[in-house]
Amino acid sequence: MRWSKLRWTKIALLVFGAGGLLGLAVVSVPLPRLARVASAAMALSILALPATVVADWRRKSPVTPARRRRYAGAKRRTIAPQRRKPRRR
Repeated sequence: MRWSKLRWTKIALLVFGAGGLLGLAVVSVPLPRLARVASAAMALSILALPATVVADWRRKSPVTPARRRRYAGAKRRTIAPQRRKPRRR
């Protein structure tokens, strides 16, 4: 599977969604220990979301080094190879 842009943001949002689904399960069936896990997953993913957006933004636009300019006079000129004379036998 090839990840597209915003890789870390997608992971944070998937963790948030998983915590939401777990929270829905906790509401349906009273499970107090899972309630804390669901709450912690949603809270941590929401807190991590700004950091993931910044990480994805930095990954999307890398700083590229300046290219060197080649001047017209600095081009390499290739010399055509000289033809050999056929050998005499």
